[in-house]
Amino acid sequence: MWSAPSGIQSRTGHWIGAGWDLVKQDFGTYFILALLFSILNAMVPIILTGPLIAGFHIFCMKKMLGRRAELADLFKGFNFFIPTLVASLLISLFTCVGTALCIIPGLVVAAMYKFTYLFIVDKGMDFWPAMQASHSIVKQDYFGFTMFLIVMVLVIVLGAICCIVGVFIAIPVTIAAITVAYREIVGFDERTVAALDS
Repeated sequence: MWSAPSGIQSRTGHWIGAGWDLVKQDFGTYFILALLFSILNAMVPIILTGPLIAGFHIFCMKKMLGRRAELADLFKGFNFFIPTLVASLLISLFTCVGTALCIIPGLVVAAMYKFTYLFIVDKGMDFWPAMQASHSIVKQDYFGFTMFLIVMVLVIVLGAICCIVGVFIAIPVTIAAITVAYREIVGFDERTVAALDS
């Protein structure tokens, strides 16, 4: 069972800025990655969401570590298909229930589990321990992490307003921001780092 360090606080502006810095280094690849992600997710929603998010995180992790990142990394999330699928289904269910209870609980629930896929990929956790680990981080600053989620949603909305195509830059920025936050709070597992190029 992973234990979160104490005193964690959201750093929304810093993480979004760092996500932007990561994406702008390779606009073209991130754009194509987001396009593929959106098309595949639209074709088979929910079922493919978890594995695709996990793959996107793998791509971002490799970029952050200076590894050779490829479009094919998007599909490496399917190595974790069952845990990411179940996590995606549960997070969607919990978020829907929370949203039905006056919207704000739904936002809090969605924020609670934003690090789930990274724990599955990086720590090799099953879906429930990964969800618990993510919650153990967010519960130290519910308000801050909920605002982090809201700002990321606003970034995507702004991207959609900017001639639609902007959303394919906004999506990578938000996923990169979550990856940056995870690395700062948790750190990448050395075994995962060694396996990224395989």
